[in-house]
Amino acid sequence: MARPVDPRLWRHARSARRYLALSVTLSLTTTLCIVVAALALARVLAGVITEPAHRDIGSWTTELLVFTAAVAIRITATWWQARLAHRAGAQVVAELETAVVAAGAALPPRELDSRRTELAVIAGNGLSGLRAYLAGYLPALLLACLVPPVVLAVIAAHDLVSGVIVVITLPLIPIFMILIGLLTKGRAEQTLTATTRLSDQLLDLFAGMPTLRALGRETGGVSRASASETTAAQPDSSRTTMRHRVADLGDTLRRRTMSALRIAFLSSMVLEMLATLSVALVAVSIGMRLVFGDMPLYAGLVALILAPEVYLPLRMVGERFHAAQDGMAAAEKAFAVLDPAPRPAPGRHSAGATVAAHPVGHIEIRDLSVVARDGFAPCGLSAVLRPGAVTALTGPNGCGKSTVLQAILGLLTPDRGAVTVSGTPVPDLDADHWWSHIAWLPQRPVLLPGTLRANLELLGAPANADDLTKATAATGFDEVLETLPDGWDTLVGTGGTGLSLGQRQRLALTRTLAAPRPILLLDEPTAHLDEDSEATVLAALTARARAGATVVVVAHRPSVLAAADHIIEVRAEVTANESGPSGKRPAEAGAPHPARGSVEEKATPGGTGSATATVCTSQGAVAQCGTGETAAGHGMVDTTAGVIVR
Repeated sequence: MARPVDPRLWRHARSARRYLALSVTLSLTTTLCIVVAALALARVLAGVITEPAHRDIGSWTTELLVFTAAVAIRITATWWQARLAHRAGAQVVAELETAVVAAGAALPPRELDSRRTELAVIAGNGLSGLRAYLAGYLPALLLACLVPPVVLAVIAAHDLVSGVIVVITLPLIPIFMILIGLLTKGRAEQTLTATTRLSDQLLDLFAGMPTLRALGRETGGVSRASASETTAAQPDSSRTTMRHRVADLGDTLRRRTMSALRIAFLSSMVLEMLATLSVALVAVSIGMRLVFGDMPLYAGLVALILAPEVYLPLRMVGERFHAAQDGMAAAEKAFAVLDPAPRPAPGRHSAGATVAAHPVGHIEIRDLSVVARDGFAPCGLSAVLRPGAVTALTGPNGCGKSTVLQAILGLLTPDRGAVTVSGTPVPDLDADHWWSHIAWLPQRPVLLPGTLRANLELLGAPANADDLTKATAATGFDEVLETLPDGWDTLVGTGGTGLSLGQRQRLALTRTLAAPRPILLLDEPTAHLDEDSEATVLAALTARARAGATVVVVAHRPSVLAAADHIIEVRAEVTANESGPSGKRPAEAGAPHPARGSVEEKATPGGTGSATATVCTSQGAVAQCGTGETAAGHGMVDTTAGVIVR
């Protein structure tokens, strides 16, 4: 958090707002108790020393009771504030973690994949440092804002010289705190970045460990990029195995953590020394003037007792600042997720546009370009998808085929071009209504804990039993059902029966084929299937297309391409660097120029109407992909990260 008290924290965490109000009240109470206790104690001590006739407890009963009450109230307020701080810290962290997870789940799949580890670190243990911020740093900060002005005014009212000394020496502590802050600037962010990198490396290692062990490479070398990075960081190091790479990342994290601790201890020592010397100056000044009789004892005692209280809150802020840095850095990243930069919201209607139920109309892709890591993927894609045909999107890995499906769904906003339905841009459509027309099969279908029937009906219940029977027969899932004890009522997932990757794919295909949706978007639907199952699935997809559905398939296998009525080749454009040739990011540069390609036409056999197709690889090419009419459906959309329930 760039500011000591970031308004975004109070906006996103309701518990923080209640805690701040109570903490301010308790800090004011503590401040008043400090002043009252000091005045009562100074009066008793001065009276006992200067008035021999009143050297008994009975003469100072009122002052002693006031002093005792003030001390008791101060102790109670401090204890209550600490108790509230720890409770509020836990509640605020829980609220922010929940909000970050919810915001992460709402991210488009493309962005979520690139930020998955960052979100896991933030929601895992990154925000735990906020407890130190709320329990230690924030109370000290409030006291530092309230106590010094009030106490300084009381000191100046009793002894102007001591007040002047405090005014001169007091700014030294904030000045040194600023210098220390400049020295430690960015260290917490670097530590969090190192933690994220270590998590990335470990997750990659764990995910690939079965394959590495099968190949006998679990201790093998890392990639050349990682090895060169390690060599650049440590020129004299020749360790390039994965084990040593993870160890190097762990050592980097340890060194940065220890460096932050060293600075924290040194800064605490500097602040303590400044406060001690400042109080000593006040004490020496008071002592010298008392010796020469230039001030009353009562005024000197008040100034001497209150002088340490002026510096104490500032010292506490300096001591607890470093303990809260990690949490503040994690909170900054959390706010970046919760308050993203303004951008058009994908899949949200701005003018109340809806999709007509009969027919849905054609889906037109106009010069679609989406910024990727090193250019555009896809780049300059134009096509028109009509009902009544199976359309295959093909191209090399990373060219943006899955991104095209996400753009059709409205899960991302293209950087160039647009996707329209009957002339209406997808972002202007009502998301729920648009998704109710689509059955989406992602690359990695999810399996939710529950019954098979609940997983089947994520896109809505099948229209009739015959459709479900045909779908299970087409995908081969009927054979899986025969082996399960309770059929569709079998519990799967956590605590239930496990399904293999191929069985999950068959279940997802069954759900897609049985859903009464006029538009089918399938991302590599025949992955993990044998040749016979693939043939039956392709036949079922062709039958759905002939019945009037719009079927779009991401395909690599030749058999899938052979079964498609139209083939659209998706191309990516790779720039020289991330900023592009013009010095701007690809999204800010001029219109993309995809590589020219061939044009292929293929007749549509037996569809609901005549159609032609153009392979969309040249500039301005448009793929005409079938004709026909469709019917509306209702339900949910399955995503790579989970299920969008509407």
